[in-house]
Amino acid sequence: MCGRFTLKSPGRTKFAQMYPLHLRPLLPRYNIAPSQSILAIIQVDDEHEASLLRWGLIPSWRKEPKGFINARAETLEEKPSFKESFQQRRCLIPADGFYECERTGKIAPPYFFQIRDESPFAFAGIWDTWQVGRQSITSCAIITTTANELLAPIHNRIPVIFPHEKYETWISGELETVRDLLTPFPASEMTSHAVSYDVNHPMIDEKYLVTPVEPNLGVTLTLF
Repeated sequence: MCGRFTLKSPGRTKFAQMYPLHLRPLLPRYNIAPSQSILAIIQVDDEHEASLLRWGLIPSWRKEPKGFINARAETLEEKPSFKESFQQRRCLIPADGFYECERTGKIAPPYFFQIRDESPFAFAGIWDTWQVGRQSITSCAIITTTANELLAPIHNRIPVIFPHEKYETWISGELETVRDLLTPFPASEMTSHAVSYDVNHPMIDEKYLVTPVEPNLGVTLTLF
């Protein structure tokens, strides 16, 4: 699961050079949470564009606007909620780090994960537009896969992460090609450290959230 992520340096992303980001200037974000608006690159009529989508994919056929923040790579083509979006509406979600918590039922701190050189990347995503009457919501989900060796001691899932050279293939490639991209990012190219429990509060969006702390096993954690 991926339930929080960061986009600390939006100006450093390759999206600023590859796509027309008419939404700029973008503010640094240190605690992006579900149901919030997030930056995504989508393809519409063979053109790529930057959009703000709600994090939590609502399938177009759903009666109520209840969404999924994550979609499992292994079942994308089996689940009705994700199949059509995977085939026709893939997106890139800019980020430069994400948070995860150990799900053992015990006391555990949140951890921050990023690429070793702290460079931006993109999550693999899918999107859809839900509409009932005059209400319309365009939303997205982050795709997850089996955790790599770095994340596995904390959680069994990891968001699918792309370096910039895979952006174009994911967003507009053939299905046979994009299926092969849904693999764990190499653990050797990532780092992690414990961070403040304040990341559990979506109203807190401050730089100190990514600062390393000593794991405090004496504090009860409320998960995302």
